[in-house]
Amino acid sequence: MNARSSTAHSVVEPSLTSRRVASVLVIVYAFVTLIPLFWIFATGFKTPPDSISYPPKVIFEPSLEGYCNLFTTRTRQTSEYIAQLGPPEGICDEVTRRREMVIAGTSNYAPRFINSVIIAFGSTFLSVFLGVMAAYGFSRFKVPLKDDLLFFILSTRMMPPIAVAIPIYLMYRELGLSDTKLGMILLYTAVNVSLAVWLLKGFIDEIPREYEEAAMIDGYTRLQAFRKVVLPQATTGIAATAIFCLIFAWNEYAFAVLLTSGDAQTAPPFIPTIIGEGGMDWPAVGAGTTLFLIPIFIFTILLRKHLLRGITFGAVRK
Repeated sequence: MNARSSTAHSVVEPSLTSRRVASVLVIVYAFVTLIPLFWIFATGFKTPPDSISYPPKVIFEPSLEGYCNLFTTRTRQTSEYIAQLGPPEGICDEVTRRREMVIAGTSNYAPRFINSVIIAFGSTFLSVFLGVMAAYGFSRFKVPLKDDLLFFILSTRMMPPIAVAIPIYLMYRELGLSDTKLGMILLYTAVNVSLAVWLLKGFIDEIPREYEEAAMIDGYTRLQAFRKVVLPQATTGIAATAIFCLIFAWNEYAFAVLLTSGDAQTAPPFIPTIIGEGGMDWPAVGAGTTLFLIPIFIFTILLRKHLLRGITFGAVRK
């Protein structure tokens, strides 16, 4: 019998046309999504006149003025005063003098960036830690009114931040937690822990109880079985939950604006306040936004395998 080509295909495997259409849609979606990020990145390397030019400039001569303005404060001086100074010390000093200005000191961007790192990663760690403990308890033990408690935990995520912002501000002012890193870590933990509990409970439910029971028969305690059996298998869920919690804490704006102003202020409320001569210093804003995106981008890339597994975990049941 001669082999014949068949047009039949599996109902599960997509056809060639479907794959091509899907590929085109994914490419278009990725291109449209990346345009704002590319524009932010490009703005960081423009000069102030190029950043506000109309029509917008796509091709321009790169400049580090935005990054220099981001990390320094400047004052305008006369040409005679600048001529009396010595040679420029570094690129930023040279760029600043071209605008007939001198560097007066460092800006507050670096401390605000460090505050973001401390608060975001600290709240993420606490949220995931508490979420794992609570999710394990709900998954493995008979908790009275478990469904009601889970719904109550989830309901804390339903309220818009502005609805509770004023009561939290008044409470923090009385407790001395206003404009403190500890206060922001506790607040972001309280907001994120509901998401962590619900996500992690689903992952732990998928881990068979028989594994723990076998470990305890071998002499492990409940805590040892949890640490050596459950946690390694829940790594994908923990990584996925950590990414979602970190993204919220890293980008949160409303609480940061209301509850911080100096010592604990994070980068999101600080970046829009970067002022240049005559208005916003858009190259510095673009530079600050670009640097602000790097840590979350690196964190997500490092955990991308766990994130993809975590999103699809439990989708196919055997």
